[in-house]
Amino acid sequence: MELKPIGIIHTPFARPEGMPIQPTGAVGVCGTVEVFDEYRAGLKDLDGFSHIVLIYHFHRSSGFNLEVVPFLDTQARGLFATRAPKRPNPIGLSVVELDRIENGTLRVRNVDILDGTPLLDIKPYVPEFDSPTNVRTGWLAEVRKAAPTQRSDDRFR
Repeated sequence: MELKPIGIIHTPFARPEGMPIQPTGAVGVCGTVEVFDEYRAGLKDLDGFSHIVLIYHFHRSSGFNLEVVPFLDTQARGLFATRAPKRPNPIGLSVVELDRIENGTLRVRNVDILDGTPLLDIKPYVPEFDSPTNVRTGWLAEVRKAAPTQRSDDRFR
């Protein structure tokens, strides 16, 4: 399997420590997504969407543990029951608001991604496709309300 970046994500976050852990904690934070020239034709019609899903490579992450203490908890959880960045395949995703597209650069808001992150793919966010009903959120049911104020620390370095 070979993945090739299609662009670079630029944000105000130069270091993982202190940055939001989810887009809900990054309300109002602006960033840009620079799409490489050879992929810009694929942006056609994307400007009709208010939100997009960015799929990216956690490029500063290495190694992983199958049990981790996530940012919103104090006890170890199974890695796949968390959104921790240190993963067997370090792939992240964020739903961000698309403000506009200018010459192959996407202006986005509510971005919780480290500056310089390689972009792997972009998908339109469609509530009817992406927001199932009758959802269970496991151990996050009670603590997820803290996500807007929780900030990253160095536990996943």
